[in-house]
Amino acid sequence: MTSRITLSEATRVQRLEPVTGRVRVVVDTDAANEIDDQFALAYAILSPERLAVEAVYAAPFQRPAPGVQDTDPSGSVSPAEGMAQSHAEIMRVLEALDAQDLADTVHLGAGEWLPDAETPVPNPAADDLIARSRQGQPDADPIYVLALGAPTNLASALLAAPDIAEHVVVVWLGGNGSWWSQGAEYNAAQDLHASRVLLGSGVPLVHAPCYQVTEKLMTTQHEIEQRVAGRGAIGAYLAQIFGNFDHAGARMKPLWDVGPIAWLVQPAWCPSILTRSPVLHDDLSWGDEPARHLIREIRDVNADAILNDFFAKLPTS
Repeated sequence: MTSRITLSEATRVQRLEPVTGRVRVVVDTDAANEIDDQFALAYAILSPERLAVEAVYAAPFQRPAPGVQDTDPSGSVSPAEGMAQSHAEIMRVLEALDAQDLADTVHLGAGEWLPDAETPVPNPAADDLIARSRQGQPDADPIYVLALGAPTNLASALLAAPDIAEHVVVVWLGGNGSWWSQGAEYNAAQDLHASRVLLGSGVPLVHAPCYQVTEKLMTTQHEIEQRVAGRGAIGAYLAQIFGNFDHAGARMKPLWDVGPIAWLVQPAWCPSILTRSPVLHDDLSWGDEPARHLIREIRDVNADAILNDFFAKLPTS
């Protein structure tokens, strides 16, 4: 897919500059897929000095994931079931955060993957993003979309209303770094059409890769017990799901989805560069196209600074 919008490269690059103040945010999350989404959603809501969270969207997920080896023993889950589970998990996190004021802003997302790269899947989350992005002064105060799963809801909004790309900035955790030959990763591979729409639309995009970048945001059971458990209802809930998670013998667990939130909280903790938007091939490898528009790509994370900031923001009791 090629760019569908008329946003100039200069304006796009300006929108991709690291933020310096408080920004409007919506969080699009497949919250029930794993456990790092819950940490990320909590971090976003606990960072009101930088993030004004306006809405939360339930993203679909699927098991087994198309195109990605999935050894999860929990059985098959359709995109519709995954989205519904994510919605329920978002509500549990909000309850633990005592953030019921956000409950009315939680919206169901798509129940299926895009059938192609031209056809949106209508859903309440996409409708809300379209309406919300057109409110107020969108040119001066764009909405930052923290996309933490397959970008189906976001791609549907971009296809249904291409003009909103001039009023939003996307920070997406999906795929590996464009410097790798292989882009395959759960979020990017599940809805290949949606990933291609996002990468080719021309929307201002900050790409947060997984391996070699956000995978550095690792923590351990011991650290969770020492620094998270006992820190209010949300700390108790995060510690519970971390302890119940099947770590498959691993000593450490990456909190991948915390990365996009950290880029807005303190961009200096997430060094990034401008690069051309990569092409995602059928075999999930990356390709280069010199004429593609610029995106910003996070190349590293200061895991200690990020996790210290997050843990410090948890309630003290």
